[in-house]
Amino acid sequence: MADTPRGDDLQEVARAAARAFDLVPTGPDEPAPRDGIAQRLETDPDTVERDLIKLVLTIVELLRQLMERTALHRVDQGDLREDQEERIGMTLMILQDRMTELCERYDLTMEDLNLDLGPLGSLLPRDSG
Repeated sequence: MADTPRGDDLQEVARAAARAFDLVPTGPDEPAPRDGIAQRLETDPDTVERDLIKLVLTIVELLRQLMERTALHRVDQGDLREDQEERIGMTLMILQDRMTELCERYDLTMEDLNLDLGPLGSLLPRDSG
């Protein structure tokens, strides 16, 4: 039988998610929740575009890394012809360049896209150097 998450573990993950998405009460007269986890997102008209771009780029980067790992696995297995390998490699390089351009345009770093999931670690693998 697989281990099921304990209630304490789930609460810690919920607190980490709340911190990652900057969840806060909507106004000063709204009481703070008993468990310390806010129920609404703080929305600032000046940063909403940047925050949305950050979320979208985080998802795109996660998918890009998954595609890259899949491609490397297929290359290692010999599943691809040479022209397919070249096309996939070129596509992944172009996608990485576009990610870099968008991060620069919105004053984000790749580390900004890496959400801290508390006890689960970070969403994206950290570069080793």
